[in-house]
Amino acid sequence: MTDLAATDAREGTKDVESLLEQHRSELTAYCYRMLGSPSEAEDAVQDTLLRAWRAFDRFEGRAALRSWLYRIATNVCLDMLNGRQRRARPMDLGPATSAEAPNMAQLPEATWIQPIPDGRVAQAETDPAELAVSRETIRLAFIAALQHLPARQRAVLILRDVLRWRASEVAQLLDTSEASVNSALQRARATVAAGNLVESEPFRPMDEDQRELLGRYVDAFERYDIAELTALLHEDAIQSMPPYEMWLEGRDDIITWWTGPGIECRGSRLIPTIANGRPAFGQYRPSGPGGRHEPWALQVLEIAGGRIVEFHAFLDTEQLFPVFGLPKHPDDPIP
Repeated sequence: MTDLAATDAREGTKDVESLLEQHRSELTAYCYRMLGSPSEAEDAVQDTLLRAWRAFDRFEGRAALRSWLYRIATNVCLDMLNGRQRRARPMDLGPATSAEAPNMAQLPEATWIQPIPDGRVAQAETDPAELAVSRETIRLAFIAALQHLPARQRAVLILRDVLRWRASEVAQLLDTSEASVNSALQRARATVAAGNLVESEPFRPMDEDQRELLGRYVDAFERYDIAELTALLHEDAIQSMPPYEMWLEGRDDIITWWTGPGIECRGSRLIPTIANGRPAFGQYRPSGPGGRHEPWALQVLEIAGGRIVEFHAFLDTEQLFPVFGLPKHPDDPIP
């Protein structure tokens, strides 16, 4: 191969890679909804783009590139889900426990739905209305509801109700009939509706009331002001702490926990971020040598009516903090 031909080949490869890379964010959002794990979604997208790159010379353009990529991504996700137990939240596995007698059993990471940074799944040019829909369909409760669906039903619901594909397009992607797609969609909608998803508000950085509420929360949590924290919690609030199976229901039980076993969180510091379209915080406890603050949890809050209705603390900081770009110490520069 001449130098000129080699240069043209390299430039052609870069052009294909750039073209495929433009779809990474939306494919990550799709795979995350299918799989419930940011790391698995990332693996699925990498596999999708690699398969597409290898087969690009055989892509004849009979379907749109985007549709072709979704077809590959769907097959990757279906293969990954084959024979695998669904991911869940602690609330999906059993009844709430008492703060005075909590179930402190730990289950493996593969058991749990994990949060994802908004930046991994949101496109910068997204219309505000589309962004609102996107954030609503990556919230933890919705992702949990999707995991109750068989894998192909899950794909149908996401493609039809989230991405607004036509039934004919989904049928072509899944190599099935429009009647089968419509039937699967009806069953999937009924299953999700039976989950009775609790209403909550997405993160709105320009909303003054929400900024004030979150400011009060950070101040109260860092001072460990139990009276103020009590005022910020809805009376029916819930708390979970994966990988622990335990979850609590009701403000009184949560406060009992925070003033009991959770008292070690006193003196913590919080760094704000965004997870699943909701306000989130990296929490650092003063548990290191000399009281040095160390990573403890990624907190994800659900807010409604000016109160915190859900508080989820994900303790796998070794995996999650790098994903969210959170430092090892609150005074370190953000990576």
